Amino acid sequence: MLLRNAKIVTIDPTGVYGLIGRGALVLSGDSIAWVGDDDAIPLQFQEFETRDLAGRLITPALIDCHTHVVHGGNRAAEFEMRLLGASYEDIARQGGGIVSTVTATRAAGVEDLLKASLSRIDALLAEGVAVIEVKSGYGLDRETELNMLRAARLIEQHRPVRIKTSFLGAHAVPAEYAGRADDYIDEICIPTLKVAHAEGLVDAVDGFCEGIAFDTAQIGRVFAAAQALGIPVKLHAEQLSNIGGTQLAARYGALSVDHVEYASLDDASALAASGTVAVLLPGAFYALHETQHPPVAAFRQYGVPMAVATDCNPGTSPMTSLLLAMNMACTLFRLTPEEALAGVTIHAARALGLKDAGRIAAGMRADLAIWDVDHPAELSYRIGFNPLFERVFAGKFLPR
Repeated sequence: MLLRNAKIVTIDPTGVYGLIGRGALVLSGDSIAWVGDDDAIPLQFQEFETRDLAGRLITPALIDCHTHVVHGGNRAAEFEMRLLGASYEDIARQGGGIVSTVTATRAAGVEDLLKASLSRIDALLAEGVAVIEVKSGYGLDRETELNMLRAARLIEQHRPVRIKTSFLGAHAVPAEYAGRADDYIDEICIPTLKVAHAEGLVDAVDGFCEGIAFDTAQIGRVFAAAQALGIPVKLHAEQLSNIGGTQLAARYGALSVDHVEYASLDDASALAASGTVAVLLPGAFYALHETQHPPVAAFRQYGVPMAVATDCNPGTSPMTSLLLAMNMACTLFRLTPEEALAGVTIHAARALGLKDAGRIAAGMRADLAIWDVDHPAELSYRIGFNPLFERVFAGKFLPR
């Protein structure tokens, strides 16, 4: 099919818009065959079935590269408790916090987890998303961690979306291992990773490197196990403090380091040297009333690619809008709209190790978003507004 009379945001490999003011694009099967100026369409494509897009904007389909969309329960009651003055400690003593999500997730079977996730998935798809990363990490025991990943794998059978899974067994220390984090890593986390890998459930291995979670030595053991299995790694690090997680991840050539509010200039240099993406998560920053901003200027200085994601989770970022995450990245972290769009396309693809997504170019997958806007900056500028007209997934046109 030949798409004509469109503004096309190709996304240059460096992350700039690469805007074609009056462009055309040729789809062949599930791939892009050609893209360029409307008046330069090669002869072999001019007889193709044609659609006039009436000047609408085409971008690569969006990519949410950091989510926890598969989980049990929700924490709306705790949200209300916090607004009424309860502290995190008060809530935790009543069985709240991550403990409540672990309890609800352990009580749910694979089908329950899948069903609960689909409404969140649908919200993301309705905003032009074609790829979603899904983490485990709310089971913290062998069977529930596996069930979360099994549910994530099933999503593709129910929705037109690509799912990339991350094993996040090193997310928190469960109550039954309180004070024995090393035992949890050795007895539950690493053995479960090996089983999940054997089942084909793991695309990447993640961890939470913080004072309230795991230190660099413990995460290092998980990363060594992942490396032995040939699985790429990524890391939650420097969200609340700086204990060396970014440097550790860079040494392992991590796909991404996520949150990074407390990352330093040296951390930015290490990420640049390792080719690791910094994933910014403004939803959690907003929900937690944080004040420490990620070092965006340092990332720019060293040329570190910056991705943007929702961090959709039941506790600290109950957000299912990637467009809102783009706006927050601009308003809270001072990204430009161009950086924000690159952050949910080309850089998000890199954070997931994808080479066929995030750009519009010949040979790339035909995953596209068609918008009723005049300029790509509108995607970050508007708040609570979804201008998606249509999306294309693997060459197939789907309604909003």
